[in-house]
Formats: sequence, C-alpha cells, structure tokens
Amino acid sequence: MKIIDIGANLTDPVFRGKYRGKQAHADDMPHILERARASGIVGMMVTGGSLSESAEAVRLSREHPGLFATVGCHPTRSSEVDKHSGGADAYFAGLRALIDDNRDIVVAVGECGLDYDRLHFAAKDVQNKYFERQFELAAATGLPMFLHCRNTGGDFERIMRANRDRFSGGVVHSFTGSADEARQLLELGLYIGINGCSLKTEDNLAAVRTIPIDRLMIETDCPYCEIRKTHASHALLATDAAWTAPDAKKKERWDSDSMVKGRNEPCMIRQVLTVLAQLHGVSEAELAERMFENTRSVFFKDVEYDF
Repeated sequence: MKIIDIGANLTDPVFRGKYRGKQAHADDMPHILERARASGIVGMMVTGGSLSESAEAVRLSREHPGLFATVGCHPTRSSEVDKHSGGADAYFAGLRALIDDNRDIVVAVGECGLDYDRLHFAAKDVQNKYFERQFELAAATGLPMFLHCRNTGGDFERIMRANRDRFSGGVVHSFTGSADEARQLLELGLYIGINGCSLKTEDNLAAVRTIPIDRLMIETDCPYCEIRKTHASHALLATDAAWTAPDAKKKERWDSDSMVKGRNEPCMIRQVLTVLAQLHGVSEAELAERMFENTRSVFFKDVEYDF
C-alpha cells in the first residue's frame, strides 16, 4: 500500500515538542516520520501558508526524503503581505524564488484560497486580492494549486472559473462542503482532499459519498483534523482493522513510542482511509492505490522520486 498525505502541517512547533511557546517534550519529528512510513505513507506534502512557513516547508523537505513542499499564502495569513518590509511585490518575489530555487521538491502553489469563517484574520478584500495574485505564480511556474475554501458564498468558485486557464490543476483540500459544492469543484476539473474534518457529520459523509474515487485525495491536515469519537465517521472505524493506531499519551507523559493526545499525526491517515473505503464500498487497498495515482498525476508527474 502506498499513500501520499497531501496536507501535513509539519512546520507546526508541536511536532518539535513545543506547545504555545513552551517546550513540553523532546523534538520527536524522526519518530513521527517513522510512524508515518510504518502506516504506508510514502510521501507527504508539507503545507506552506506564508512566506516564512513556505521556506520552512522547503527546508524540511530538503532534509527528509519523501517530503515535498507547497509554497504560497493562506487566506488567513494574507494580511501579512502588505506588512512585509518590501511590500507585496517583494513578498511574492520571495515566494517565486522559493519555487524557482527548489523545483525538485516544490510541488504546488498554496495553500491559497478564501476563508470567510475567519475574517478576523484578514478581510474579504485582502483575501480576494492575494488569492488572485497567486494564480500569477501558478501560471508562471506551471505548478498545480493547493486550495482552501471556507464559507465563501460562491466567491471561491467565481474566482476559480475566471482563472481556470491559468493553472494546470489542483485540489481543494480539507473539504467540508455539500454535495452540490463538491459537484461544482468537480466541474472545474479539481480534485477534492478529505481528512477527519471532512467527516464530522452525517451530512459530511453523505457529501463525500458523492465524490468519485478517481477525484479523491487523502490527507490528515495534522496536527489538526483527527477523527474523534464524537464524529459520525468514528462509527465506521473497524474494530478488527488491519492497522492499529499507536498508543497516545498526554504531552506531559510523552515517550518516543507514543503519539501525543490531541496532536494528529500523518500515520492517522489510515483512519481516514478506512472511513473512505467504507463510504465508497471498496477495499482500502484499492482506494489507496487509486488516490495515490490521482495525487501522483497532479502533483508529481514532473518529479523524479521513486515512491
């Protein structure tokens, strides 16, 4: 089984043992990556959500074979563009330089898009302005896009349609929309990324069932979006599954063989796979193979790496 986690926020300090600015335990990145490999993960896309975070995603990907970076500006971070010391032009020049200097490991422009659930971080006009500008990066580099959409009232689809000829393809990750919203994204030729946050409610499950497996990708969005006992999807996790999640302990009781409670990890992608296979009535092996090929065809067709 080969799995690519398309959305791993491995630049988050919690993966270095630091929570809210305080060191709670040792840096356990090597153990996290080991557990990921043991779960069947052969590659991960490390999310870049700002200029500095994208640089860190590139650094991590350079350090660890099998990691690849996205480079872009998340909608909730778009307010930092105008505050950049050199202004917006210098900010985007920095993103472009990261891409150009690391074409062997940068596989997407993003994370970019719109998020109207969190306008306290960046106003609509700012989000729209700098979402539009990232199509310039995609057009100039030929890279696909790693996209974010939350409660945009049709603005996301409108902008995507207006710019659809400027990028080769992409995925709307962490999908939480309706079946109708999924249909609109599919009509744009986009793929849809599913994680634990995509599977919280019965309505979520019904929407995900409508997405054909040849348009699905899989992710954790770790350290967020774990499947919890309160989620509708939890009932679909088999008690006799072939894969068993590692033990998890509170961060105060951390040891290198255990996950940390409340900190989602890449290896937990196997739970997402189990739920998706149940929803689509196929085996986990068949679904994993299909999603692996989906991901490779969009993000890795020009990347020389032996998965």
